[in-house]
Amino acid sequence: MRKVYTIGETVYDIIFRNFEPISVNPGGAMLNTAISLGRLNIPVYFISEFANDTVGCVTDKFLITNKVSTEYVYRYNNGKSAISLAFLDENKNAEYSFYKFYPDTRLNIKFPEINKDDIVLFGSFYSITSEVRRPLIEFISAAKENGAIIIYDPNIREPHKKELPEYLDFVYENISFADIVRASDEDFNVIFDVSNPDDAYKLITSNNCRNLICTAGASGVNLQTSDYSKQYAVPKISPVSTIGAGDNFNAGIIFSILKNNIKKEDINCIEAKQWDKIINSGIKFGTNVCLSLENYISF
Repeated sequence: MRKVYTIGETVYDIIFRNFEPISVNPGGAMLNTAISLGRLNIPVYFISEFANDTVGCVTDKFLITNKVSTEYVYRYNNGKSAISLAFLDENKNAEYSFYKFYPDTRLNIKFPEINKDDIVLFGSFYSITSEVRRPLIEFISAAKENGAIIIYDPNIREPHKKELPEYLDFVYENISFADIVRASDEDFNVIFDVSNPDDAYKLITSNNCRNLICTAGASGVNLQTSDYSKQYAVPKISPVSTIGAGDNFNAGIIFSILKNNIKKEDINCIEAKQWDKIINSGIKFGTNVCLSLENYISF
């Protein structure tokens, strides 16, 4: 059976509205994706790190309860699990403050061996962080060599913009590993100062990836491949929180790839009708998560 692996940072989200705490959730982009897939009984493994403290134990239990394997989570003692304060604005978008205390040794695990047609999702600032970069990229490289489908989500926001010149080569390398880049319009604006989807697609094709899914919130979704491009509308909703929208869009496209038995050899020749199913699945998942304070789908 095909498996899904998501690799990224774990944070414990405390969500505020009008500066009052209203919800707490284990979070982090790749964790959010994994939880939604686990709720749909997809064999999913979360690769990450968090401490042997109370927050870490709560997070570990939550993952297991939602059928996500924590076999490849590094549990450390000399540090604390990361905390995120998420302040929702009037549009239900979040501004974050992070509190992190990692040990000197990071992501000290034996990585899984990936099989052909498994799916690996990676990204966020975690994927370009120097302390975990070497083992993470060794894992992604081995997964690609073994014939896995690689999906990259940059997920880099404005607060990291000043740091990006130091890490831009890492972003380009990440793109080069990917079969699909799923990014937001904000990602391209922050990372590359690009706002046009065509210019964004030129950037990813110049780094050897042929499939771009660019999400733009309420403005819709733009798909571009070597043979096909299309703009998709999204439903008009009154969001409760947009935290996890992109992460669950990723869960939706992964779910559809598996459901429609799309394999590695098919990725660069997916037909229009199949792309419609994939993108609409992403929209369904992303829309659902915006209607609650959880970071994951509710179905």
